[in-house]
Amino acid sequence: MEQGLSSQSRLILTGLGALLVSAAVLSIAGIYLGSVREVLTLIPGLMVLLPSIIHIRGSIAGVFASRLSSSMHLGEFSIDFEEGSVLGDNIRASFVVTILIAFVIGIFSYAASRIFGYPVVGVTDLVLISVVTGVVAGVVVMGITLLIALASYRYGLDLDMIGAPTVTTSGDIVTLPILVLSATFLMLLSPWIRLVLGGIAVAVAVATVLYTWRRPEGIGTIVRENLFLLIPLSVLGTLAGLTYSLNLDALVTIAALLILIPPFTGGLGSIGGILGSRLSTGMHTGELNPSFLPERGVVHHFIISYLYTLILLPLLALIAHGAAVLMGLNSPGLGMLVIISLTAGLVVMTLVNGVAYITASLSFRYGLDPDNFGIPVVTSLIDLIGAAALVAVIDLLL
Repeated sequence: MEQGLSSQSRLILTGLGALLVSAAVLSIAGIYLGSVREVLTLIPGLMVLLPSIIHIRGSIAGVFASRLSSSMHLGEFSIDFEEGSVLGDNIRASFVVTILIAFVIGIFSYAASRIFGYPVVGVTDLVLISVVTGVVAGVVVMGITLLIALASYRYGLDLDMIGAPTVTTSGDIVTLPILVLSATFLMLLSPWIRLVLGGIAVAVAVATVLYTWRRPEGIGTIVRENLFLLIPLSVLGTLAGLTYSLNLDALVTIAALLILIPPFTGGLGSIGGILGSRLSTGMHTGELNPSFLPERGVVHHFIISYLYTLILLPLLALIAHGAAVLMGLNSPGLGMLVIISLTAGLVVMTLVNGVAYITASLSFRYGLDPDNFGIPVVTSLIDLIGAAALVAVIDLLL
């Protein structure tokens, strides 16, 4: 009994440690976003693109880590990079998905901006920004994820507890500056050069489709399951971007709120990622059953998610307020920022707990791999409801 409690405490503290590290790193991303707020207004449509390109990047890496974690628990993992191995197939599939989903996100962001009458650069430019950002950030984040997975395998750590927060955080901190730098650099090029580069991006997307088409099993299965989910979830990220864009003036004016956005959504995404990954592993190993009502073991994971939320969000508000003060930017005050963060965060986490369980249960029950669904659904949902909850609470309290 004592050994079981000790093991549970170790898991909880491992997750909390990873989340605290994530909080510090994500706050750097938030401070960076606050410092480049002018770029968001100078390149129309960039804020619409921002949430989806950043968090889908984290979702792809999160699925990669979750699938490797489950293979470790099932004894199927080996350090083998050849095609046909668990590790080799997942690396190749993740890269293919990265290219295709970046292409789709660029089109969705442009279409949504036009439909809702929001100013936006040309479709070729936005797609090019999305693809360049996705590929460059994807290579970096995939490398980080691979190192974490190999270290977990080598030292016997539970990848479920450190994989999700680490890779989703990596997605945020790496992708945000790459997005801003890519957009700035590409928009300084002449229109015809951007057009040529856009044609190359289309050719690369077609090549990845053909590559996957010739591999219907293994890589093809992983790619199809990921795209089947990530393409509609990209719509949620795009709508989140629109939500922020429509309130961009207020966010830029009270810059502490802009600084809070990346750590708020990223932190909740990390908590939701841990939950989704643990539920997936529990169902793979038979420790949890995909019943209609959550059993005691599932409720235990819900409680841990709330505990993480109550610890993490006040800390994120404190960092956002402190950064705004040090940078000479506006803040609604520490107390108000904590209230905004906690109120919106608890609403989001309540919905996420339910969605994470339903997603894992339904995917497992219908013969699909919950590793492919849990983290992307949770993080994309947090993009949208996090944006909606945060903006709603800001409008209500300020």
